[in-house]
Amino acid sequence: MKTRQGARVAVAGGGAIGSAAALSLARAGLAVTLFEPRPWADNASGVAAGMLAPAAEAVFDPISGAHLDLLRRARDLWPAFAEGLALPILRDGLRVEGEAAWLATIAARFTALGAPVERLEGGKALLSREDWRIEARPALATLRDAALALGAQIEARAFTPDDLEAFPTVVLATGAARDLGLAPELAVLTPIKGQILRADRGPAAGPVLRGEGVYLCPGPRPAIGATMETGRDDLQVDPAATEALRQAALRLRPELAQAVLATEVGVRAATPDGLPLVGWSAAPGVMLAVGARRNGWLLAPLVADLVAAYLTGQDPGPDAARFDARRFEKA
Repeated sequence: MKTRQGARVAVAGGGAIGSAAALSLARAGLAVTLFEPRPWADNASGVAAGMLAPAAEAVFDPISGAHLDLLRRARDLWPAFAEGLALPILRDGLRVEGEAAWLATIAARFTALGAPVERLEGGKALLSREDWRIEARPALATLRDAALALGAQIEARAFTPDDLEAFPTVVLATGAARDLGLAPELAVLTPIKGQILRADRGPAAGPVLRGEGVYLCPGPRPAIGATMETGRDDLQVDPAATEALRQAALRLRPELAQAVLATEVGVRAATPDGLPLVGWSAAPGVMLAVGARRNGWLLAPLVADLVAAYLTGQDPGPDAARFDARRFEKA
């Protein structure tokens, strides 16, 4: 299905993937309306640490290990996607610290995946230069503003089935929402609640730090993350779930004992194989771009490119089959 130049397209969901898709479609000359019912950045993408981290994902999240090649390609699309935008890409890499036996296990994972890693300080730390990051909340605002500058519109409400009369095509980028009644493929998604701590002090720049059971992402309010609570879709703060993060962060950087910590909560969605659903639904006029697990920021330009290719009748490229929105009904 090809969407004609200037045709009206709705994008449901203003997270990383929805915002990136809205920008790519506006760049392609389509009349885009982005639907987002929550305050801007008050979603999983705004809560996220903004890591564009193929190596860390492959090493520390077993389901992502099989997708390292794809995750690298997605990262490599970021410079061109962000060209001309006030969206700095921070390329400080990943530093891993911990007990010797645990570090040896992590180094072996890097080796098994073919991911380069350097041993520092006599083997007391590891450094991967593959991983980048962005500041998530400013990035969401930048993508929104760039789409608006190209003529996109924003509706501060949820997209509903009734809106299909006005929009012949809708791109569903609704994160963990599964009950919209718009696409049967959404039934395969599993919600994953993630809680992240924000500190009022800590490293403002430099590599992301990884320790056993925790990461520490530098920034104006360093992020300590993150829980992965499969099957939960509530937004309630749960101090019991984040206490392990706090303790692991103190082992990594004891000076954080003096930090004031605030908890932020987001809910993501995941498919059984860890890759999002991208492509046409069985429902007419519905394009899916959902289920990126914890890689929404990393995959955003790649998914946006796929969506734009489908809607403009272009070749979606070699990765399209791995994201096929209907692949689980064929299993």
